[in-house]
Amino acid sequence: MKILQTIASFGVHGGGTSTCTYDLLAAMHKIGCDVDLLSVLTDDIMGNGEAWIKSVPDDSITPYGYSRNISRFLQQSDYDLYHTNGMWMHCNHATCVAAQRKGKPYVITPHGMLYPQAMARSAWKKQLLLKFGGVDKDLRQAACIHCTCVEEMQHYRFLGYKNPIAVIPNPVPIPSFVNELQNDRSVKRIGFLGRLHPRKNVETLIKAWILLNNANKDAQLIIMGTGEPSYEQMLKSMVRQHGLTNVEFVGFVAGREKFERLTSLTALCVPSDFENFGMIVTEALSVGTPVIASLGTPWQELNTEHCGYWVKNDADTLAEAIKAVLNLSADEISRMGENGKRLVMEKYQDTQVASMMAQLYDWIINGGEKPVFVYE
Repeated sequence: MKILQTIASFGVHGGGTSTCTYDLLAAMHKIGCDVDLLSVLTDDIMGNGEAWIKSVPDDSITPYGYSRNISRFLQQSDYDLYHTNGMWMHCNHATCVAAQRKGKPYVITPHGMLYPQAMARSAWKKQLLLKFGGVDKDLRQAACIHCTCVEEMQHYRFLGYKNPIAVIPNPVPIPSFVNELQNDRSVKRIGFLGRLHPRKNVETLIKAWILLNNANKDAQLIIMGTGEPSYEQMLKSMVRQHGLTNVEFVGFVAGREKFERLTSLTALCVPSDFENFGMIVTEALSVGTPVIASLGTPWQELNTEHCGYWVKNDADTLAEAIKAVLNLSADEISRMGENGKRLVMEKYQDTQVASMMAQLYDWIINGGEKPVFVYE
């Protein structure tokens, strides 16, 4: 069983889609699966030069990312199943077309790009691609659509598509150094980590911090990440205008530093308008840090498993949740942290997720009993 996954961009700064794709394939190789990944070669390409990363020279042009090198590789390839990550790019459509022409099954992982909020951005372009760019056919003829949560599956069904859907979460690789990380919470810290983009709703987090007034005078708000320059400058201007001295922008973080910073937090806040999964949630939980996440994320388990707060993302509600966390005892924070670790180990560990994906591929290629996580 030989598989090819594809992704339009695979850079370190490409965000969660690149990260979770790499984590999944790395875990699949751990359990002995033969899976390659195709993308264009960039200066910041992810990975450590693994042989299964099949990068081609970046000749992509136009915002659509048209690449003859991608098309050529796909035409000359021979795999049992094709699987593309993302939507709306030439790489995604070319993968589907190649599979169709070869008579091979293919899977599409939209990575949240079919949510109503995502469809509303540049809506006219996406409607053109659906109707005249072959994307509607790509979706209808897919052997399966891979969604990372039930909410994403519901949004896909609402669009009218009837093909099978596999609900498989994103994987969480547990760092080898995780037991070396120190939970130094002598200073109470609330953190944000992610791309600085309007969809992430970071300005509302800052508004909530302002509303706390003296309730947070001994605490810090740590904002980690970079993004749209104009949005980032707007956030920094808000901080300056309100004279906030306990807000720090630390820029892009990755690797061990990312996990060290997550471990140092009293809680991570994810105030996004929507997330189809939210990798940073499981990363924080994996190191014992509780999470405050908006109802726009699929993280009701924060409430049911008592490892955080799943709340509305308006400033008043976020301020209340942050205040509640800051008032918790160290023992209660630790209990919530242990609950989060247990949830990740039982449900989201990378090799468990990789085994689910391998089971999906086997079912599509060889038939047999349908996996319990596939919905028709």
